Amino acid sequence: MITVDISAAVHSRAGLGRYSARLAQALIEAQPGRFGLFYNRGKNGRFPQTLPTNVPTRHISLGYKPWRMAVLLGQQLGIGFNRLVPGTELFHSTEHLLMPLRGIPTILTVHDLIYKLFPQYHKRLNYWYLNSAMPLFCRKADAIIAVSQASKQDCVKNYNLDPAKIHVVYEAASSLFQPPTPTRIDYVRQTYNLPEHFLLHLSTIEPRKNLSRLLDSLLALRQRLPHLSLSLVLVGGKGWLYDDFFAKIERLGLQDAVQPLGWVEDEDLPAVIAAADLAVQPSLYEGFGLPILEEMACGQVVAASNAGSHPEVGGAAAAYFDPEQVEEITAVIQRLLTDKEEYAHRRQLGFQQAAKFSWQRTAQETIAIYDQRLGQTSKD
Repeated sequence: MITVDISAAVHSRAGLGRYSARLAQALIEAQPGRFGLFYNRGKNGRFPQTLPTNVPTRHISLGYKPWRMAVLLGQQLGIGFNRLVPGTELFHSTEHLLMPLRGIPTILTVHDLIYKLFPQYHKRLNYWYLNSAMPLFCRKADAIIAVSQASKQDCVKNYNLDPAKIHVVYEAASSLFQPPTPTRIDYVRQTYNLPEHFLLHLSTIEPRKNLSRLLDSLLALRQRLPHLSLSLVLVGGKGWLYDDFFAKIERLGLQDAVQPLGWVEDEDLPAVIAAADLAVQPSLYEGFGLPILEEMACGQVVAASNAGSHPEVGGAAAAYFDPEQVEEITAVIQRLLTDKEEYAHRRQLGFQQAAKFSWQRTAQETIAIYDQRLGQTSKD
């Protein structure tokens, strides 16, 4: 049995949680009976509704921080936690936490090295932990899955890892993300009280997302395109270090122009995306940037930063800008809002780009890595 750690999905609906749940679901559908699940339930974790309950499952109930420290100490001291996952022939950690196991090959998914590249955007304790633990986890793992070429290159450069150990396997948008009907769009407009014209940002609110510069751009766009009375709608939870961002909204007098929706249920999200005039993803860095695919799959045009993995994900369909140049951000957004021909062209390119990615393909490529590793183990 291959055991997949879905702890991220049990505790979060953000990027790592989505990856964990959708990968596990695709693996189980691809090869029923081959997979088991493991997770740390913690105090208030919830088993994902999208995953079947008839799969062999093991869990523990430790607090997040105690479990992280136990894993790190176990790796440092060479203590195997094998009794937690009996019958496991290979273990896959889908987040940045690799449980120590003896005699069992392990796979680690590395989403990004943001804590290493942008330490100022992490809480001090989290930075300390990841900076201490991740080099060790990467060395201990028998194989690493990186979610983009950008993340693979960061691992090789920062941790001096053998490139052959790292396999790039892309994520994908869920099949839920499709163009909604006009009736559905009208429904979410009323339900969420959406403005008539708005930019959409889909992600957790944290400094790396570069939303402060997006506020500057919004202010300029409202002056340049007064007839639109443009707003900004934020979909996603609050992450960390976000107080300065909300203070800036007040300082710029944009309280009535910025609407944080928090988490939006998946069944409503495609219509919220489609209701926008444009999606904007201005992040300073992303390991993958899944919202770009989700937005394109719903028929939305995307303006995105040219940083990290964004060009890999958005391909020729997205319009890119330097995330540190407010004037460039503003110019790209203004062009897309006013050039209907380019907008229509990029919309069609977006459908084609999103269709290149699928969870079925992700599962098959991941299974191939499992099989390769298990084949090597049997020869050893």
